[in-house]
Amino acid sequence: MFHLLDIIGTMAFAMSGALTAMHKKLDPFGVFIIAFVTAVGGGTLRDVLIGRTPVGWMMNLQYVYVIILGFLLAIIFRKKFDKLRTSLFLFDTIGLGVFTLIGLEKGITTGLHPVICVALGTMTACFGGVIRDILCNEIPTVFRKEIYATICIFGGIVFFVLRKLNLEDDVLYLVTSVVIISIRLLAVKYKWYLRAFEHK
Repeated sequence: MFHLLDIIGTMAFAMSGALTAMHKKLDPFGVFIIAFVTAVGGGTLRDVLIGRTPVGWMMNLQYVYVIILGFLLAIIFRKKFDKLRTSLFLFDTIGLGVFTLIGLEKGITTGLHPVICVALGTMTACFGGVIRDILCNEIPTVFRKEIYATICIFGGIVFFVLRKLNLEDDVLYLVTSVVIISIRLLAVKYKWYLRAFEHK
């Protein structure tokens, strides 16, 4: 289940990055680069911080193949995706839930404190999108009033609470990812957000 979620998250973020880049009218090489950094940016930063080098995608070409596939699917079906306003948002949301889990698990495997694990989960989920937005000349979503990183932090807390109940790993991963994805969908639907500071 964990490996499957990892692949799904990589694919989802790659497609999210590709769709964003196409919306910005970048050329095919630019679209591929944005898809790539969106998919592996957060995980690369996480692996460097915990001293896990070479980083994950360099050790397993399966991730590169998945990113290429996501890039090609986004290009081939771009017209259908363009007609669905929610497509980019949905891919981004799926990636958010899955990558938070991956970061949490990497932190646990390394033997880090739960607080640091939650930080790693949030970083894994968000920083690929931060790099994507910066390269596409946008203020990163995580820094705007929309609830984004906060959901990852909450998901991390839920993960460790459920872990205390000694649930099976597959159930733990599934429930945590569903919680993160559901809160993200509800937050957008009902316009939940953090108030921005106003400069007077």
